[in-house]
Amino acid sequence: MTAHAVTDGQGEQSGPARARLLVVVAVAAEAEAVLRGLPGGATALPLPGGTLHRAEQVPVDVLAAGVGPAASAAAASAALAAHPYALAVSAGIAGGFAPHAPVGATVLADAIVAADLGAETPEGFADVTELGFGTVRHTPPPAAVALAAQALGGPGLAVGPVLTVSTVTGSARRAAELAARHPGAAAEAMEGFGVAEAAARYGVPALELRTVSNPVGPRDRAAWRIGEALAALERAFAALPVHELAAWPRNDRGGRPWLNG
Repeated sequence: MTAHAVTDGQGEQSGPARARLLVVVAVAAEAEAVLRGLPGGATALPLPGGTLHRAEQVPVDVLAAGVGPAASAAAASAALAAHPYALAVSAGIAGGFAPHAPVGATVLADAIVAADLGAETPEGFADVTELGFGTVRHTPPPAAVALAAQALGGPGLAVGPVLTVSTVTGSARRAAELAARHPGAAAEAMEGFGVAEAAARYGVPALELRTVSNPVGPRDRAAWRIGEALAALERAFAALPVHELAAWPRNDRGGRPWLNG
């Protein structure tokens, strides 16, 4: 049996509908790393096109959405339509921009940016915001970023923009172009903007957390440290204050009734 959450008259949710975190990763290995970092086991919940893994001792659901912004947006939307969440987190391993985020670093996004959504022009690349077609940037709640950063702390933590791309960078030239277009960029991944777009449609704020397995630039698979990055992802979720993040205030002003799943 399901029940509607109670609103305060301004669309803000109260009660249990606020107290759950949705973590969206690309692949099963990342989901397993996140779940290893959380106490207790997890229960599988069916979802159109996939399966949610609901942690049994903490208010966290983990979803392996597939690779790329389209897959992450579609899967996150399915979860957000089926269950109420206070916060969505795009998580997983990523490439890091030197010197901000070397291999082994943990990255928190202070901006989630669609880095290659736009058009080539005679003057160079123009993103869809410049073209007047929409947005290429979502800003996580600064206080939530600060809360997570305080818990993760230390010299291995970088905070900065995380770029979402549909084609992974494989050359020094493109890495330099992205770094020039997005000063201070910390990491490159493929799903964050899709998760943030889906979350925005449901009035849910989004975060992005990445652990760095390789530098952004020429592809050198022998230098990738995927196992180390997955272990760092596990440690990050063991350290995150998931109860506090799962109770994050919603940004839903529409008064939409949310099912308490």
